[in-house]
Amino acid sequence: MFQIKGIDHVVVRASDLGPMLEFYTDVLGCTLERQNEEIGLYQLRAGASLIDLVPVDGVLGRAGGAGPGAEGRNVDHVCLRVEPFDGDGLIALLESRGASPGKVESRYGAEGLGPSLYLADPEGNVIELKGPPWQSESG
Repeated sequence: MFQIKGIDHVVVRASDLGPMLEFYTDVLGCTLERQNEEIGLYQLRAGASLIDLVPVDGVLGRAGGAGPGAEGRNVDHVCLRVEPFDGDGLIALLESRGASPGKVESRYGAEGLGPSLYLADPEGNVIELKGPPWQSESG
């Protein structure tokens, strides 16, 4: 038997790699850890996990069919647990980096109810940034 410890990595197919790399590194603060241009794989460190970007015109990307667009996405959303979570400060930081985050709301996640916000990467994939659980039910 086994137990799941958390998300190891998420793979996102990209139609235009440049803006996607900029978003995940410059806006969200991920770092490019490994890349294999021969097969089309760019692995970004996101805390203890990885976000893999796969260009749709690369070896790996072509295996997945049509690229993301208004009529179909690769994923519904990816939730990244962040700390500290200062809603106003986080929104200001993201906006200063060219992103358009939504408002902070209380949402349920792996650790319980807590603050989160949504934003989209350049190709419309939704990213949720999730803070720690509220300290009490009144939070």
